[in-house]
Amino acid sequence: MSRKVPGDVPRGVPWPELEVHEPKQVAVGVPAILHAMEPALRELGPVRTARLMTAINQKDGFDCMSCAWPDPGHRNTLEFCENGAKAVTWEATPRTVPSGFWAENSLTSLAGRTEYWLGQQGRLVEPVYKPVGEDHYRPVSWAEAFEVVGAALRGLADPDRAAFYTSGRTANETAFLYGLFVRSYGTNNLPDCSNMCHESTGTALGQTLGIGKSTITYDDFARADLVIVMGQNPGTNHPRMLTALEECKRAGGSVVAVNPLPEAGLIRYKNPQRPRGVVGRGTPIADAFLQIRSGGDMALLQAVSKRVLAAEDAAPGTVLDHEFIEAHVSGFAGTAEHLRAVDDEEVLRATGLTLEEIDDLAARYVAADRVIITWAMGLTQQRKAVDTIREIVNLLLLRGNIGRPGAGASPIRGHSNVQGDRTMGIWERMPDAFLDRLGAEFGFDPPRRPGFDAVATVQAMQRGEIEVFFALGGNFVGAISDTLAAEAAMRGTRLSVQVSTKLNRSHVVTGEAALILPTLGRTEIDLQASGPQFVSVEDSVCAVHASHGAVPPVAPGLLSEVAIVSRLARAVLGADHPVDWAGFEADYDRIRTHIAHVVPGFENFHEDVRRAGGFVLPNGPRDSRTFATVTGRAMMTVNELEHLECPPGRLILQTLRSHDQFNTTIYGLNDRYRGVRRGRDVVFVNPHDLRALGLEPGQRVDVVSEWPGEPDRVLPDQRLVEYPTARGCAAAYYPEANVLVPLASAALESNTPVSKAIVVRLVPR
Repeated sequence: MSRKVPGDVPRGVPWPELEVHEPKQVAVGVPAILHAMEPALRELGPVRTARLMTAINQKDGFDCMSCAWPDPGHRNTLEFCENGAKAVTWEATPRTVPSGFWAENSLTSLAGRTEYWLGQQGRLVEPVYKPVGEDHYRPVSWAEAFEVVGAALRGLADPDRAAFYTSGRTANETAFLYGLFVRSYGTNNLPDCSNMCHESTGTALGQTLGIGKSTITYDDFARADLVIVMGQNPGTNHPRMLTALEECKRAGGSVVAVNPLPEAGLIRYKNPQRPRGVVGRGTPIADAFLQIRSGGDMALLQAVSKRVLAAEDAAPGTVLDHEFIEAHVSGFAGTAEHLRAVDDEEVLRATGLTLEEIDDLAARYVAADRVIITWAMGLTQQRKAVDTIREIVNLLLLRGNIGRPGAGASPIRGHSNVQGDRTMGIWERMPDAFLDRLGAEFGFDPPRRPGFDAVATVQAMQRGEIEVFFALGGNFVGAISDTLAAEAAMRGTRLSVQVSTKLNRSHVVTGEAALILPTLGRTEIDLQASGPQFVSVEDSVCAVHASHGAVPPVAPGLLSEVAIVSRLARAVLGADHPVDWAGFEADYDRIRTHIAHVVPGFENFHEDVRRAGGFVLPNGPRDSRTFATVTGRAMMTVNELEHLECPPGRLILQTLRSHDQFNTTIYGLNDRYRGVRRGRDVVFVNPHDLRALGLEPGQRVDVVSEWPGEPDRVLPDQRLVEYPTARGCAAAYYPEANVLVPLASAALESNTPVSKAIVVRLVPR
């Protein structure tokens, strides 16, 4: 009963039909419409497609699950991108996994399947259970499923022997309820997907600005004189950002891209909502492209700040914002002294850039009155990621580019509500003030000992300290670093539980026993005892808005995530627990009442979330130039420069997504903008590096990563693709290349896997 997937091959086997073409120089346009709508019409049909595509990202519709990009105040009728349409098609497919699938497919056989094949099997519609010692899941009732997990959690000697993972798809109401349940149970083991992506951002911005979030609004892009885009590929990962960058350009601003790879979306953008995007040449986006060596961003930022200070020295009182610094900034003198001593020769070695390129960026920064610096995982997944983001803050503070229109720090979140989940308390180290309010609201004393983050959870599993792993969404073993170690650790648990809409790798790499609990998708109408329900999400610029399902559930009997958490709590904590879990399931407004009492900024949650377009949370640095730091002022910091030394014959590899992909979800086998079709087993290498290594395009190699004191890790049988990467750098697809990232290789302070600085050698097969 397995679905046939054209062109698929067993996991680890080369794709026989893989093709490589020249990379594109333009993104979106009519081809994006065709590539979005053709699968939707084929999979959903015209009526379901129309209903969903006219509801996505609308004020009375549902929030797209494919990224956390904010919605403009004035929205188009079709307010989505290509990958948003693919995400909706993937989730809202009417195809379901039949009951007979589980008897036909053993876990052993499923473990040999690719992520692409697993996701193509259809929606999960019934709970299934794999007992200890068996190799198959079997359908069970909801009551039996909750009894299994309830008994396992009640039977643990210590609540800290369980871990509760959360995906950023989880809505605010569910996240709040989940955190309440986990802490009522007695642990802070709440790893989440943010640990693997933007934890470095939250750490650095929290230290320096007092809030781990963006300090801009959507409209600030159109007001900016300069936008510096670092370590991200908007054309694939959040294509609607290209519209904001186009608005910046149309208003007279400029854009500088800083990245090891040229990306089509930052070269030229053809906006399909404008005539010039359909029949014209589109809009050139980046006015300058700095092709930086992987891991060199911190050095570049320090070098630019050094030049800003030199410009002030040459014309005192005309470059720095002295009034802002004197009123709002701590640490200026020591930071300025350190930056003035930055060694340009070390910067050139770290960045691979020229002095002319660095001087040009500095001149652009000094000439611009309003500057936004925006970044994603190209920065956050470096060893010194936290230092790097602190250097972004240093540079912005020098000229007062915080807390005024058109200027600020703009981290771009990749998952739709990863920021909201943190706001709601999904963090292993929530501050005491939050825990105090939560405890007072519900009459209990939340645990105070910090829990495990994502990397620490795997390490605890390796030590035998985690017996039960519960995941509310996501694909933990697919997303985390050091794949083989993570999978071995997961197999050592007593029970693993996954709440999911579709199959992924985490369903086939299990504990001794395992459960899959199917759930409603965000596209689906959520009908509870009190009537249809809605949930809310928080986007990358702190805007909170409602999300209403648009189509009936794909099958009867599916539970919402709120219902699953509510019933889980009753199964674990007992019917006499003082929290009204059943009431939460019946009416989500009851959850929002408690959120309003516990979470700052949500005091009028009931009314605010029902306003068209929602509401924006308070943000001290953005709204009033106030900073909740240890000094009460924005903090400039001294960060010691360190760059990765790459031995001869080695390259620095980074992981990245293909165009037909969202996180670990593979929609298709094409990476259209990079010219790769019908396969994913490739490694991108600069042609000069290929020649220097004595290798040829198309040659198949093993990619071997090196980590001191540990055995080599291998991504086998990859095809070399000649690509204009930065010299000395290479790239391969996530999540397949996660096998190369040692668990011990994590960013300082944030413990985020270092997936953008992997020393590898290429071994011909």
